[in-house]
Amino acid sequence: MSGPHGGAFSGRVGWGSSPALVVIDLVRAYTEPDGPFALPEPAPAVAATASLVDAARSAGFPVVWTVVRYTSGLADSGLFVRKVPALAAFAEDAEGGWGELTLKPVAGEPVVAKQYASAFFGTSLAATLHTAGVDTLVIAGVSTSGCVRATATDALNHGFRPQVVRDACADRTRELHDANLADLDAKYADVVGSGEALDHLRS
Repeated sequence: MSGPHGGAFSGRVGWGSSPALVVIDLVRAYTEPDGPFALPEPAPAVAATASLVDAARSAGFPVVWTVVRYTSGLADSGLFVRKVPALAAFAEDAEGGWGELTLKPVAGEPVVAKQYASAFFGTSLAATLHTAGVDTLVIAGVSTSGCVRATATDALNHGFRPQVVRDACADRTRELHDANLADLDAKYADVVGSGEALDHLRS
């Protein structure tokens, strides 16, 4: 993706030698048609993410999942739920099971519970990845403009090489998805297709 500023935003972080896959908030609230954050066409991103998960597992690379989770009564939700009231669907005692992951982790794959957009904010994710020797983060999930973007930006801040997989992410409109990917690719991450990501995970 080339932006209007040419060479000023032409750099690439590239791939290191030790990737991990992070699947961001791919839960029923987004992927079910009646979910509080229902996406218009989640199926392609879910399928692309499933392929990435299979490839990472086969190669022995770490797979980490994130979910948003709040205590009963939302005492740990801060101002985020005030800004986005529908996040109350992720409280422990909320009905509907909207916080359940659409794809299922296997034993040994961490599920990081977070309260804010970034998977790094207030969690042990950075320490977990650094301890595992990870240098590259393959990022999939939802939504592109929200938790994917925040996580990719913080991945760079923490010294990881963020690779955001275009077709394994989704948002509430195509315009939001495309605009945020273009901006991420310009400044904070490399935006790649699932084919490139699969090639790296399989090699």
